[in-house]
Amino acid sequence: MPTIRIPGPLRKLTNDQEEIYAEGASLGDILNELNRAYPGFNERILDEQGKIRRFVNIFVNDEDVRFLQDRGTPVKDSDVISIVPAIAGG
Repeated sequence: MPTIRIPGPLRKLTNDQEEIYAEGASLGDILNELNRAYPGFNERILDEQGKIRRFVNIFVNDEDVRFLQDRGTPVKDSDVISIVPAIAGG
């Protein structure tokens, strides 16, 4: 099962777990599974059209999914998915 690394701001949704596991053939499948296991998860990750929010970066094995196939990016059991919220400041 792919490993999903959860950032601090989302850990309250995953019972403070830093890493969780979910099954799926694509990133979209994984996100849907996470939303089933942790209700409200997708609301923090996806916009109203079901696209990854602009301020959220998701990487599969250090590759930004926006440069792959976005939510359609295939995943394997050995993959590591990292969710990284963008940080703004000044």
